Amino acid sequence: QVQLVESGGGLVQAGGSLRLSCVASRSIFSIGVMGWYRQAPGKQRELVAYVTSSGSTSYADSVKGRFTVSRDNAKNTLYLQMSSLKPEDTAVYYCNAFEDLINSWGQGTQVTVSS
Repeated sequence: QVQLVESGGGLVQAGGSLRLSCVASRSIFSIGVMGWYRQAPGKQRELVAYVTSSGSTSYADSVKGRFTVSRDNAKNTLYLQMSSLKPEDTAVYYCNAFEDLINSWGQGTQVTVSS
């Protein structure tokens, strides 16, 4: 298992941008899939985006064209660049690592988008 710590959340106006970071406690080079999930109040946690160890990415339809997920293996860090933010993007964002059939989660970082 790997420990994950997110940062970069905050309050932003609609149309603004934020970059989330997720630092891992060890090398992420061998981690097959790393991604971002989010959970809004009263809703289930949902997948936002993920990136594989080979660099392939996938996005939820609701964020395509606005969010970009990336990983820097040298820095053991996962990123989520969020642009053109909307009030409906308001949620707690969680970093996830899936390795050897084990899911590891960060503690989450709050993103609030005001209209």
